[in-house]
Amino acid sequence: MERDKTPLQQLDAPLLFLLFLLAITSLVAIQTSEIILPEKLKGLHFALKQGVWYCIGGIAVVFTMLIDFDRFRNFSWILYGFGMILLIGLFLNFPASVIETRNNATSWYSVPGGSFQPSELMKVFLIIVLAKLVSDHHSKRLEKRIQDDIWLLAKLGLATILPFILIMEQPDLGTGLVFLAILGSVLLVSGIRWRLLLLLASLAVLGVATLVFIYFTFPVFFGSHILAEYQINRFYGWLAPNDYASDEGFHLVKSLLAIGSGRLDGVGLNQLTVEVPEPHTDFIFSVIASQFGFVGGSIVISLFFMLIYRMIHIAIESHDPFGSYLCVGVIGMISFQVFQNIGMTIQVLPITGIPLPFISYGGSSLLTYMIAIGIVLNVRSRTKTFMFDSGRDN
Repeated sequence: MERDKTPLQQLDAPLLFLLFLLAITSLVAIQTSEIILPEKLKGLHFALKQGVWYCIGGIAVVFTMLIDFDRFRNFSWILYGFGMILLIGLFLNFPASVIETRNNATSWYSVPGGSFQPSELMKVFLIIVLAKLVSDHHSKRLEKRIQDDIWLLAKLGLATILPFILIMEQPDLGTGLVFLAILGSVLLVSGIRWRLLLLLASLAVLGVATLVFIYFTFPVFFGSHILAEYQINRFYGWLAPNDYASDEGFHLVKSLLAIGSGRLDGVGLNQLTVEVPEPHTDFIFSVIASQFGFVGGSIVISLFFMLIYRMIHIAIESHDPFGSYLCVGVIGMISFQVFQNIGMTIQVLPITGIPLPFISYGGSSLLTYMIAIGIVLNVRSRTKTFMFDSGRDN
């Protein structure tokens, strides 16, 4: 027997509460980071703008939930095509009058009131398309043959590699890696034979080893055709930041100093002593760890852990495979970005310029995360719970 649900019961309160806590954390961190912003950026009220973007994102969540998530598969390719057109426009530099280049990356369109990064929305479009490909594949092929697994793998790979190539041409390595993380998360639950996935992982390791060989054997070719010089220098700045403290290691050295200054309980609110570059965007975790110490940083990480755990629970509870795959794609996207952003601030990973989801300042990125959360809430609100359904009530 199906249990009757009120509209309030259909909303996932724990997920919304975690989102609220992350929003408060974001606004406080952005507001307090203003004291170490460059003079040209002070007075631009980034915290207020972030609050406005949260309001816009809230509207996007409501709009996303109004449509049954199953309908997303009907216009998934339309969304994907729209995103590809925007990325191709950046690649062709057309129209040039509205295209922006920042930090050597041509990734933005100028729009009234700011700028827009199409690769952010393309993440959501890719998640929807990959979920459709997997669910449709299994619904049409009841007998699981290895040829079918290879065909599914090819479809998922092709759908991902096309936007990935365009993003790498901008170039934006960090965002490109997010696309690969989305693909990897969907592959893990796609039902493809593990030996095929292990073979794919082995090929990936072989590819990385080949790139390392090319770098040491043909450094000129590597710098001209694979990675730009500034991207290579970032690796040097990551591996030996103190040796490159005046250029490529500058951001990391400042980040480590800021986090170290926080110690256990932090230097206190509005008491920042280390001027971290990009404190309201890429290195906002350093600002949090400096002001609130190890305790504050751990609380933020715990909030993300609970958010991801809750989304995993929603994915498992969903009776619709398409809904589960949607949630898995969102989980992969957010998990990787959290790991990459926090990892780069503490020298675990190279600096790639990926923002911290829900906390870093940024309209395009925040809107993308809110739409993604809206999709997960959509799946949860349309998941029916039945009496005597084992494991559902625990």
